[in-house]
Amino acid sequence: MSSGFAFRLIGTDGAARLGEIVTPHGIIRTPAFMPVGTAATVKAVYPEQLAAAGADVILANTYHLMLRPGAERIARLGGLHGFMRWGRPILTDSGGFQVMSLARLRKVDDDGVGFQSHIDGARHRLTPERAVEIQCLLGADIMMQLDECVALPAPRTEVETAMERSLAWAERCRRAFAACLQAGLAGPGQALFGIVQGGIDPGLRRRSAEALVAMDLPGHAIGGLAVGETHQAMIETLAQTAALLPAGKPRYLMGVGTPIDLIEAVAQGADMFDCVMPTRSGRHGQAFTWAGKVNLRNARHADDPAPLDPESSCPAARDYSRAYLHHLVKAEEYLAAMLLSWANVAFYQELMAAMRAAIAEGRFAAWAAETKARLGESRTPGTGP
Repeated sequence: MSSGFAFRLIGTDGAARLGEIVTPHGIIRTPAFMPVGTAATVKAVYPEQLAAAGADVILANTYHLMLRPGAERIARLGGLHGFMRWGRPILTDSGGFQVMSLARLRKVDDDGVGFQSHIDGARHRLTPERAVEIQCLLGADIMMQLDECVALPAPRTEVETAMERSLAWAERCRRAFAACLQAGLAGPGQALFGIVQGGIDPGLRRRSAEALVAMDLPGHAIGGLAVGETHQAMIETLAQTAALLPAGKPRYLMGVGTPIDLIEAVAQGADMFDCVMPTRSGRHGQAFTWAGKVNLRNARHADDPAPLDPESSCPAARDYSRAYLHHLVKAEEYLAAMLLSWANVAFYQELMAAMRAAIAEGRFAAWAAETKARLGESRTPGTGP
């Protein structure tokens, strides 16, 4: 284990970046895709499978772990890494996405967010200070500020209010994290990231980015995208925002997305990504392959002895026939979700590894054009947990 947090920019190819993030639990190779383990588990996938697939880091969620089993309980049991048997880095989302996704069950004010639990109806209060405290108790390597995420389209006044509130919360999170360090609740290798908000308005994005850069946080996320805007608007906003952020710090595009989304986002300078798409698609009978997305529910797979991908290093994609996977999906067997989620997580890691190699060799643009043509996939914005 390392003792500090650092980002090393190894090389660039256009705006695409090759780097490494050093954390207390190991190195994250960037560009990196983080499988989503919302409730301390990546659905239907063993930790050992994640590691073997090449995942350097996973994401867990502050809001959901606050509700169940509770951050204090996880801390008493030795922290999130030991609790879920994952020895590599963990990034925790702050609960900001749930401010949007659970809008019917929450009330936002300048102090924080009041939630009514979707589990048992109990009431919980999440403030910037409490969000940081929970993440410190969990022992996350990278923690996110509490922010307010707004679904698009939305009135500019609503987006601006949420952006300004998120900036105020970022400063409160920064002070709370400093207090946790002083109290010994967090270690010097752990890091707090700010989140740039502002919808697809260039002026609001600039205001948010410049204020966060002035706080001198060790990394920045770009939030509030893939929440209803067009694909083109997402890419344009990402490009504009990334250009405002320091080259020497990691950039995390939250909640994105499809393989083509990832390729195009890397081309704009993003380093880190998360999305539930690989495992959610797996649970619904869909597999990602180098030839595009495969729907195993389709009857044409019923007699197909070929695997998803004979060249894959993942046994789920390499060793099981499409006919068998089709049978498992139609029969609604648990193994269908397990195998397809495993195969999808592995494909996403293969995709990121291929991007890192292309950047290192100075051929990213050509690789991206060829790969997007091979995938031939519709561009659907990703979703958060």
